[in-house]
Amino acid sequence: MMTENRIGKKINQFRKEKKLTIKEFSDLSGISTALGSQLERGIGNPTLSVLRQVCRTLEISMSSLFFEEIDNASLICRSSERERIHNPNEKNSVYYNLTPGPLKSNVGLLLMSLNPHSETNEGFSQHFEEEIAYLVEGNATIVFEDEAFELRQGDTVRILPSRKHKLRNDTAKPVQVMFIKSKVNY
Repeated sequence: MMTENRIGKKINQFRKEKKLTIKEFSDLSGISTALGSQLERGIGNPTLSVLRQVCRTLEISMSSLFFEEIDNASLICRSSERERIHNPNEKNSVYYNLTPGPLKSNVGLLLMSLNPHSETNEGFSQHFEEEIAYLVEGNATIVFEDEAFELRQGDTVRILPSRKHKLRNDTAKPVQVMFIKSKVNY
């Protein structure tokens, strides 16, 4: 009932923004005034074709009916509230999730600290999403299966999906690396 109620409120809101009465909405959409009223009150159970007609009439996307309003304050990730991500395969590095927001994002932002004289893992990492690594502090080496490239503070490297890789810190100081990861949606 919660979803229907929220959808109903959205339909009502969009209809009023278009300055349409329920009767005018009904005439334009071909949906009866009774069903239109039920939908807005959250007591109707619309079919997908009815929802499509509602969206066409109101000139909105289907997803806008399901999208929840998000409080702007929840879109901020305070440094004191960072989530530490545990990766049992990596003993020499620590990751923090920097992606703010209550909903999943299409991209992820991570900060990694790599210990001196160490590598991110013993073998190579390989994943299905694309990522970009930016050296925030220090110097490191990006190692692909058969090639290695020196990276300096401020350098950026793009890591393609399924490309085997690891980072190596040959210095006596920790290295800070920021990762931007695309999210794969299946």
